[in-house]
Amino acid sequence: MSAAGPPQGAKAPSGGSDPRAAGERGGHRLTLVLIPGLAADQRMWQAQHDELGAQWPTAVATAHQACNSITAMAQAVLAQFEGELLLCGASMGGMVALEATRLAPSRVRGLALLGTVAHPETPDMHQLRSDAIALFEQGRAEELIRANVALAFHPDHAGDPELTALYLDMVLDAGTDTLIRHNRAVMARPDARTHLRRIDCPSLVLCGEADQLTPVEHSQVIANAIPGARLELIARSGHMLTMEQPAEVNRILLGWINGFWP
Repeated sequence: MSAAGPPQGAKAPSGGSDPRAAGERGGHRLTLVLIPGLAADQRMWQAQHDELGAQWPTAVATAHQACNSITAMAQAVLAQFEGELLLCGASMGGMVALEATRLAPSRVRGLALLGTVAHPETPDMHQLRSDAIALFEQGRAEELIRANVALAFHPDHAGDPELTALYLDMVLDAGTDTLIRHNRAVMARPDARTHLRRIDCPSLVLCGEADQLTPVEHSQVIANAIPGARLELIARSGHMLTMEQPAEVNRILLGWINGFWP
């Protein structure tokens, strides 16, 4: 299947390595870093990169994609960007953002977590991922992803051919090796709950109200544990909230950033 390009007329997202991606605000070098989820790339952040990038130095993380663990991914993201960071991670990207905050708390000036979890893998999910990896290794990735695409979206969007095609192309373009590597990294992820109460930067937790992959209660646990964290639930959205409700996600992110970093 061929790669899906960005929406017609949209700007190409930055991969984050261009030094122009970081800038000055309030006398500080600061970059908003968007971290994609499992087998995802800049396409899931297209709307956020376009709008937030027009007002804020913004880049999409790429260095973590080839890493084999969440900790290695976090280290790669921290190495990819200089200076102080606003980390915005979705799903697996949220796990990476949490780990980066643990590793370099003095560099993380703000943390946004979208549709993610802090707890380690459960036995049931470990088995489901192991079974999926076996199918990936048999060359059946497209069969499995197509069969489960509706789980990623709110029912109102699961039948949207343009949106689901963009999602399918993105995940399948990642390739079998990445699907396997990312799933194994998530299966072995650290327990981030142990350091949530030590996070002292402004924190925002977002979740689609109909997220079937990382249900709302997981976001509630994170928001309750991080001091002063703000929790926002996105109506008519499932797991892919940045693609399903881009305008609402952008509104909340911009308001959050401008609220603590004038």
